Amino acid sequence: MRPLTEAETRAVFEKLGKYLVAPGTCFGKFTKSQKFRLSVTALDFLAPYAKYKVWVKPGSEQSFLYGNHVLKSGLGRITENTAQYQGVVVYSMADVPLGFGVAAKSTQECRKVDPLAIVVFHQADVGEYVRNEETLT
Repeated sequence: MRPLTEAETRAVFEKLGKYLVAPGTCFGKFTKSQKFRLSVTALDFLAPYAKYKVWVKPGSEQSFLYGNHVLKSGLGRITENTAQYQGVVVYSMADVPLGFGVAAKSTQECRKVDPLAIVVFHQADVGEYVRNEETLT
């Protein structure tokens, strides 16, 4: 499979916008500096197609759902060949998507780091539905 050109990518997303994406589903927001920030409401659409995944141990699930980063001690599994700063979807060990973040360490670095080192930076989690329900749109 080859990468899509810019015109092909635009055509794909225009088609998705017309047919597949339910009206009213917010994928994220633009910041004042014009950077796009994904919202947890996009998780159901991203999780099934995620290339890189991280599974957290049951004892670390609640910590992640309260907005904390994933530590090496809480890491259950990680997709092979995950690069540093790669976007990842965070799952429970029961394969339930919990949120997403950015890999702070590559797969190879995760094997060698201290148990208290951060391996995934938190970006969004399903706990935001409860914590920020008035601001989620």
